[in-house]
Amino acid sequence: MTYCVGLRLNEGIVMMSDTRTNAGLDNISVYRKMFVFEEPGDRVITIMTAGSLSITQTVISKLRHEVESVDASPKTSIMLAETMLDVVEIIGQALSDVTASIGEKMKRMDSRQPSAAMIVGGQRRGGDVRLFLIYAEGNFIEATEDTPYFQIGEHKYGKPILDRVVNVETTIEEGRKVVLLSMDSTMRSNLSVGMPLDLVTIRRDSYRIAGRERIEPGDPTFTAMSDAWSRALRDAFINMPG
Repeated sequence: MTYCVGLRLNEGIVMMSDTRTNAGLDNISVYRKMFVFEEPGDRVITIMTAGSLSITQTVISKLRHEVESVDASPKTSIMLAETMLDVVEIIGQALSDVTASIGEKMKRMDSRQPSAAMIVGGQRRGGDVRLFLIYAEGNFIEATEDTPYFQIGEHKYGKPILDRVVNVETTIEEGRKVVLLSMDSTMRSNLSVGMPLDLVTIRRDSYRIAGRERIEPGDPTFTAMSDAWSRALRDAFINMPG
């Protein structure tokens, strides 16, 4: 499993993913699930993936191939697409095509049908900051003021704090804190989600990554935050009237 969460705030975007991938208790690996495409001053695009690695890695490889192709065009390359909507349509088409192709091969082998999903966030010069959730079929939805965040993967454990805390007025700094606590809650309840963690922030109208972090096991700041959150929850429980 995996867990990825993205926030679309008035100040910009916060995105975070874990890196654990497991095919059984004795086969646990680390794979990056966050991918950044950036042309500072023009556009920044961050993609997070969940689901079948065979699908997501193939999609990312195809996107990179089109970016680097001498025949790249606004219809094929996310780094030339005119809007973030065009970017998401390119990614959605690639995800749909790869899912169908690999699914057909798995069907012939009478195997379980694979699936995947992606969160895409960023900004193109001249456009707004935008955050999308793309499904395996290639269709997508966009974050709004009413629903300013998306999750993919093992999302249920980290959702309560997002529902209680996050709105479009949340600052980038607060957003960073809340996704860290959301990830901490998920890792405590599900061993299939784990470190290292990747976190990026994008500030509105900067058209570049504002901050990029790789949080390793034993990170003192993350550990201190996790411990403080546990104490705060215990104290709130003890002092709650009832």
